[in-house]
Formats: sequence, structure tokens, C-alpha cells
Amino acid sequence: MMKKIKCVLSYDGTNFSGFQIQPRKRTIHGEIERALKKIHKGHQVQIQASGRTDLGVHAKGQTIQFQTTYDLPMYNWKKALNTLLPDDIFIHHVEEVPLTFHVRYDAIEKEYRYYIWNEEGHDVFKRNYAYQFPYVLNIEAMQEACSYLEGKHDFTSFSSAKTTIKGSRIRTLSQVTCEKRGSEIEFIFKSNGFLYHMVRIIVGCLLDIGQGRRMPTDIPKLLEKKDRQLLGETVPPQGLYLWEVKYK
Repeated sequence: MMKKIKCVLSYDGTNFSGFQIQPRKRTIHGEIERALKKIHKGHQVQIQASGRTDLGVHAKGQTIQFQTTYDLPMYNWKKALNTLLPDDIFIHHVEEVPLTFHVRYDAIEKEYRYYIWNEEGHDVFKRNYAYQFPYVLNIEAMQEACSYLEGKHDFTSFSSAKTTIKGSRIRTLSQVTCEKRGSEIEFIFKSNGFLYHMVRIIVGCLLDIGQGRRMPTDIPKLLEKKDRQLLGETVPPQGLYLWEVKYK
């Protein structure tokens, strides 16, 4: 009898070429399917994820699904997968879901977080887990800019020119926040969906505002223009984390 299994996992994206499987490259997708193939005695089992993450991007709460005819207790699935997976991937939770469930299309909200280490000196231990940005920032101006990003907008200006999305680029951001604690700056983004590189482009714009290169009130104008070329470079991937995916 066919069953559908949902897993919540975390991974350190440092030594992966992103989530999606690629020929002759190490990916999270590839490692999980390799483990499932061993469990299924050489039979290929395909997985689907709530979304893809790029090279160097991390996850605290990525979600995947796969189908199987094996009848194992959920604890045994978790134990078997974690035994076979490398140390930079860990399965936190496993549950059986209805066959009609879809890990991507049934998601109602995703949360991403981005971390900046705001110190003049370089910290070698944070190089893979935060964007080290040594310049003085006006946090209050950045927080004001965040408020303009919340709500329903067309985020074309904040989407990579390389995006393959052909449909609407309208998204609803239910939360955009920026908080500084000591030398660490944490950005939180919650939405019903994100465009390619959207979070990293937004963070780059907020850093420009923090340095006084733009005003917080520039955000509505940038949204209205729908032009990626008006914004600067995409910030590096290592500060980005897929934090949580919520379902009905």
C-alpha cells in the first residue's frame, strides 16, 4: 500500500551546490535520494521539496515528501535516514500525510531569515553563516523601510532577472523586520511565496538605506517601477536561512 511521508529537516548549505539535484555535484536533494535508495534496497525513490535553496543557503526547517510502500514506524524512518545522511543534513520530524498532500502547493507561509555580522573586524568562524558587513548602519531607517515592504505588492524590482517565473510577481509579505542585537542583525521575512533571490535583493536595498544611499521612502517608488536594474547587487547566500514552512 502506497504511503506519503513528510519530513522536516535542516542543513548546512556551505558544502552543497544548492538543494536541487545536479549532475556530478553534491546537493541536498541528491544526498536524501541516495539514502532513500539504500533503505529501499536499490530502488529509486524521488523526493519533492517545499522549494529550492541556492548554493551556500542554509535551512532550519525545509520540508520534503516522498512516497513509499514500506510500512515503517515514523521513528524508524527518522533513525534510518539520519544514520545514512551526512552530518550536514539532519531530519527533525517525520510523519505520514494524506496522498493528496503536496509539500509545495499546500504551504501557506514560508519564513526566511537573513543574518549580518556588523563588525569592522572579520570573524573567520562566521564566514559561512552570516554576511560580514563592516560599515555603520542606521537601523531605524532600515526598520522604517521594512514597513513599506509589508503587504501585497508586485516585487518585480526585487526579483532576479534570471527568474523563470512567467506568471504574476505579486506577493504578500506578512512580516518584514530588522533587529540588531550586539553585532548581529537579523532580518525576518514571512510570505505566502517568494521570488528568485527576492530576500537577498531586499536585504541589499535595506543595507543601502542603512548607509544613507537611499531613503526609506524610496521603497514604494522602487516597487512601482518594476525594474530590477534600479537596485544594486544581490547580497551573498551564506547569511540566508529557510527557517520554517507552515501548512494548513
